[in-house]
Amino acid sequence: MFPVAARNAQIAPFYVMEIVKAAARRQAEGLSVIHMSIGEPDFSAPQSVQEAAIAAVSRGATGYSAALGIEPLRQSICAHYDRAYGIQVDPARIVITAGASGALFLALAAVLDRDAEVLMPDPSYPCNRHFVTALDGQAKLVAARPEERFQLTAESVVAHWSEKTAGVMLASPSNPTGTSITPTVLSAVLSAVRERGGFAIVDEIYQGLTYDHGPRSALSLTDDAIVINSFSKYFGMTGWRLGWMVLPPAMVPVVEKLAQNLFICASTVAQHAALACFQPETLATYESRRQQFQQRRDFLVPALRRLGLDIPVTPDGAFYIYVDVSRFCTDSWRFAFDLLAETGVCVVPGRDFGFSAPERHVRVSYATSMANLEEAVERMGPFLARRAGPRS
Repeated sequence: MFPVAARNAQIAPFYVMEIVKAAARRQAEGLSVIHMSIGEPDFSAPQSVQEAAIAAVSRGATGYSAALGIEPLRQSICAHYDRAYGIQVDPARIVITAGASGALFLALAAVLDRDAEVLMPDPSYPCNRHFVTALDGQAKLVAARPEERFQLTAESVVAHWSEKTAGVMLASPSNPTGTSITPTVLSAVLSAVRERGGFAIVDEIYQGLTYDHGPRSALSLTDDAIVINSFSKYFGMTGWRLGWMVLPPAMVPVVEKLAQNLFICASTVAQHAALACFQPETLATYESRRQQFQQRRDFLVPALRRLGLDIPVTPDGAFYIYVDVSRFCTDSWRFAFDLLAETGVCVVPGRDFGFSAPERHVRVSYATSMANLEEAVERMGPFLARRAGPRS
């Protein structure tokens, strides 16, 4: 047997892929599937972004960039923060990364010591805790209740902080819940972490996909948090693998050294393409898409509730709904596979997202057309009617 590191035993598979594979088998048999599973926008990069990539290749802008990223893109991101959110950020604090995943890995590599704990809400995106494990830290998931919008609070941080705790990881809006942290709660969390000498990493990759209120950033509250963002979700560049982070100034040389050694740089072609994201006409396209996502949410949340499904918190961002299915089944894994087999509607069981009642929940993505959402609701109605009341 080939030897592997012991830490790998602590990293769970990405369970969402099991139901995605089952959906693929169904499609291969010629059967219909409505995908409400993978967290990927159904919009690709706008034409202006595609053309910018082609132009970069044509003029030979394909070599390595600086580890921190190309200067025009760092400046454009800062201008975007100013224009969209009224936040002034020094371009020297921006690091361009290989997706938000690259940013999270670099951030944790810079601040996390062996065996140190990182607090994060349960439920949360599974890869976050696995990044911690891969760096020999300890992810400590804290059950987050619906009345807390499935987010950490200052009280929960204080209650679970130990001598081993190094910091917290937050996401606003969140995957899988689509919920944001209010500025008041976030400010209190950041203060509690600061008082304990810890770090705060705030994942804002769904920041642009915010509804009911303007987008918010931890950068409006503090300069000492690590803020992560991405070109994948709002900007529709998932496969381009491009993200960024905003660092406290003292951390920039530390992360630069790590980036040089671990990644060299993010894709240079993708960086030049991303400059087109901030053109006025491209931003208008993104705003139109955001409105379409909101229209889908505004249709789907009440539609699912009319079917008898429990949505304890209305999502105000991203493109996810965290749904309690316990009225219909005591095992969300079985529920999701039965739903797929009987209706062709593909949703994600809660098993990926933590240990706080995952068997009660599924994640539903509305990153698909309104026509597909309407058809999915039609298919789910009879399925749920046959299952009214708890069953094992």
